Amino acid sequence: MTRDHDHSHELREAGKRDLTLALVLIVGYMVAEIIGGIISGSLALIADAGHMLTDAASIGLALAAMHFSTRAASRRHTFGYHRLEILAALINGLTLWAVSVWILIEAYGRFTSTPQVRGGIVLGIGSVGLVVNIVAASILRRSARHSVNVEGAYRHVIADLLGSVAVVVSGVLVWAFGWHIADPILSVLIGVLILVSTWRLLAKVVHVLLEGAPDHIDLDSVCRRFEEVEGVDRVHDIHAWTLAPGYEALTAHVTVKAGYELQAGDDTILNRLREIAYGEFNVRHVTIQLETGSTSCNENHQDDLLAFRPNGRTVPQRGTIDQATAEAEGSP
Repeated sequence: MTRDHDHSHELREAGKRDLTLALVLIVGYMVAEIIGGIISGSLALIADAGHMLTDAASIGLALAAMHFSTRAASRRHTFGYHRLEILAALINGLTLWAVSVWILIEAYGRFTSTPQVRGGIVLGIGSVGLVVNIVAASILRRSARHSVNVEGAYRHVIADLLGSVAVVVSGVLVWAFGWHIADPILSVLIGVLILVSTWRLLAKVVHVLLEGAPDHIDLDSVCRRFEEVEGVDRVHDIHAWTLAPGYEALTAHVTVKAGYELQAGDDTILNRLREIAYGEFNVRHVTIQLETGSTSCNENHQDDLLAFRPNGRTVPQRGTIDQATAEAEGSP
C-alpha cells in the first residue's frame, strides 16, 4: 500500500511539474504576442494573446486545485479537499463547451457575411501558436492520463492546438487562393471536434461527482473475493467511489458465518479483507463493518436506495448484532 501511495505522490508531483512548465511556456508566448502586437499595431496578435490567456487560466486553475487538494481533512471537510481537482476539471470542461458554442455562433455569422482575412498575418501567428501548443500538449499528455484535473487543462491546450491548425490551413487557403470562406468552415469543424472531445472529460467528472464506482473496481468481484475469506458468510451494503483520481474509497458490511465467534482484539478477518481491498483493488480508504452469524445490521436496507446488492442479492433479515468496525487508511 505504501508503494501505491508513493506512486500516487510521484504522479501528483509529475503533474504539478508538467502544468508549471506548460504554464511558463504559454505565458511567455502570450507576453511576447502582447509586446509584438503593441509594437506592430497588430490587433490579431493581441487577440491571439487573449486566446492564450484562457489556456493559461485553465492551467493555473488546475495547478491551484492540485495544490489546495493536499490540505488535510478537517471537522468540516472530513474527506479533505481532494474534490477540488474534480471541480477544476468540471469548470475547464464547461468552459471548453462555452468556447465551442461561441465559435459555432461566430462561424455562422461569417457564412452570411464573410470578412476579408489577411492571410499572411494569420498564417504567421497560427504557425508560431501551433508550435507552442504542440510543445505544451506534449508536456501535459503523460500526466493527463492519470489525472482528470490535468486532463481538463490538457484538453484546453488541445482545443487551442486544433484552432492553430485551422488558422494555419485557412491562412494558406486565403493567402494562396483567396478562399475567405475557409475560415468559417474550419471554425465549425474545430468547434464540433472540441464538443466531442470534451464530452469524455465531462462524463468522467460527472461520474465521480455522482459517486459512481471506479472503472477498475468491479463490486461483484470484490464480494466474491471477500466471501472466499475463511469465516465470511456474505457481503452486503457495499459501496465504492472516487474522491479524486488515484484515491478510491470502499465501505462494506460483512456477515460472518453462523457459529463463528468474534473475539475481542481478533482482527484476522478484517486484516485479510483490508489486504484484498488494498492489494487487489487498489482501494486507499476502507471501512468494513463485521456482523455475527447470518444477521444484518437492519432489515430496512431492503428498501434502501443506497444499498447496492451484487447480482440481485437480498439483504439478510434483522437479528442480534455484534459489530466490529475497522476503518483503515495506509498499510494494513
